[in-house]
This record gives sequence, structure tokens and C-alpha cells, in this order.
Amino acid sequence: MQDKLETRTFLVFLLLVSCCFIWLLKPFFGSIFWACAISIIFYPIQQKLLNRWPNYPNIAALATLLLCIVVVILPVVFVISSVVTEGVIVYDKLQSGEINPAHYIELIHNAFPALNALLEKMGIDLDHIKNDAITAAMASGKFLAQHTLTIGQNAFSFIVSIVLMLYITFFMLRDGNKLVELLVLALPLGDIRERMLFALFAQVTRATIKGNMVIAILQGSIGGITLWALNIHGAMLWCALMAFASLIPAVGSALIWAPIALYLTAIGETTSALILVGIGAGFIGTIDSVLRPLLVGRDTQLPDYLVLLSTLGGISLFGINGFVIGPVVAAMFIAFWGIFIREVQELPDANKPESNTGNNTETEKSES
Repeated sequence: MQDKLETRTFLVFLLLVSCCFIWLLKPFFGSIFWACAISIIFYPIQQKLLNRWPNYPNIAALATLLLCIVVVILPVVFVISSVVTEGVIVYDKLQSGEINPAHYIELIHNAFPALNALLEKMGIDLDHIKNDAITAAMASGKFLAQHTLTIGQNAFSFIVSIVLMLYITFFMLRDGNKLVELLVLALPLGDIRERMLFALFAQVTRATIKGNMVIAILQGSIGGITLWALNIHGAMLWCALMAFASLIPAVGSALIWAPIALYLTAIGETTSALILVGIGAGFIGTIDSVLRPLLVGRDTQLPDYLVLLSTLGGISLFGINGFVIGPVVAAMFIAFWGIFIREVQELPDANKPESNTGNNTETEKSES
């Protein structure tokens, strides 16, 4: 009785301390998550270097980390800085009136009378949208003016998060196998199940990040080059927005290039609009419909509709991190239920020989 009480008390405190520790790490969730993700993606390279330098795990991890910085971190920082620069230019044009959202909406209003009738049937007031656009543009300018210090602090926080992520990544690369073995020993799920689930987590994470990144780079690059060729201002900004929008399956970057094509049609640039629609639907859309099932759906072993729902749900709950977390949670859900169903089905199978033996004995008795 005393042993049971001590065990239960220990488990309660173990759970309490674990929850407190997780809550303590909550501010660094993004850095820790992406450190784990980058470690999983670059793990094969780390292993090759470790096989070449088995006595120098620190050098192998450091070399892998430097490769990660060159291939991933520096391009991302460059894109973000370019987008910020483009955003400042757009903001200045909004303030000067060179960019007038209400004017653009009015052009579309005059160019597409059928669209106006459709919006009226849906109960959408175009004048109200125009007023909201003006208010939003003015509010954004006021917000930026009042929160310059906050923006600087956020930039500093972003840099600190990257440095912290790289620091954690180094240890994840160096000690990743030891951490996995420690978790296998600690978790009471059974070693076979735990190794299978860890392997699935790594597979889904690697497939989701690599697949979505390839699709985002291709869609954003093609869209940005097209807009630049069509002499659309802020091509770099639109490129980044299309890359982010491509993380949403099915719809993707059409959220960006379709309204631009509509605007080009409204101002009489029909040829440019047709070119943009042709490239958007013909090339950018094909990339999403062809590559996403191959790069994401096949390796995650999830159907397309589940990839879509889990990605949207993940983004709505976890922000930009959700495009990875959502499919991972969905894959883990399928895996846990798959293990449960398989083991439940094996229970009757295990009892069949005994029941058959009993039936045969009864049959032999009746025949005798």
C-alpha cells in the first residue's frame, strides 16, 4: 500500500514538473521546433560527416550547421530584408497617395458590372469595402508610426530567435541520437512503437518542409519573375507573398496573382492579365497539383484532403509553424489509430488456435 502511494505521488509530481518545464520553454517554442526540424532535414549530411570523422562529432555538427546557414538561413534573411524594404516603399506610396486602394476598387467596380451584381446578391457592399480599404491603409500608416520602437524590438527578437535556433540545432545535430534513445527509454509506449513513431515524425517533418519549400520557391520565383516582366511594382514583395500563400494547398498563390490579374483587366492591360492568368493557371497551378502530392502527400502517406485540412488548421492555430505541425499531428493521429486497430485485430487472431483446438477436441469426442 505504501509503495503504491509513493509511486502515484511520484508520478503526479513528475507530471507537474514536466508541465512546468514545458510552460517554461513556451516562449522559445518556435526556436526549438525549427531546431528539431532543421536537425532532421540535415541529419543524413551529419551522418556522412560523422562517418568520415568518427572521433570529431563537434566538427561534424559544426560543419553541418555552417552548411545550413549558407543554404537556408542567409537566403531567408535576404528575402525577409528585401520584403521589408519593399514594404517600406509601399507604405511611403500609400502615405503620399500614389497607391490608392479605393481607386483600384473603383476601377474594378466600373470594369466588371456583372461582378457588382453578384456581390450585391451576396449582400456585399462594394462602397463599404472601399471605405474599409481606405481606413485600413490609414490605420496601417498610423500603426507603423506609433510602433516604430516595437518593430525594432521585434526585429531584435527575430535575430535572437535565429541565434538561439542555431545554438540548439548544433546540439541537436551532435546529440540527436542520444536524445532519441533517452526518449525511447523514458516513454512507456513500447520500444518498437516509439521507434516507429519517431521515424514517422522525422519522415513527415522532412517531407513537409522540403516539399512545401520547393513548391514555395518555385511558385514565388515564377510569379515574381512574371510580375517583374509585366512591369508590376513591388515584384519582390509579391514574390514573397505568393511563396507564403503557396503553403495553403489547393488555393495557394492564386490568392495573390488572381486579384492582380483582375486589376490589370480593369485598367485595360488585357494582354498582361491574360499572360499572368496563363502562367498562373498553367505553370504555377500545375506545380501545386503535380508536385504537392508527390513531395508531400506520398511521403507523409496522407490523402490530399487531409493535407489541406491539417495545413489550414495548423496555420490557424500555430501561425507559420503550423504548415509543418498540422500534417505532423495528422500523421501521428493516423499512426496511433493504425497501431491500435492492428493490435486489436491481432488479439482475436491470437485466440483462434486455442478455440480451434477446443472445437477439434469436442468434435473428436462426439465422433467417438
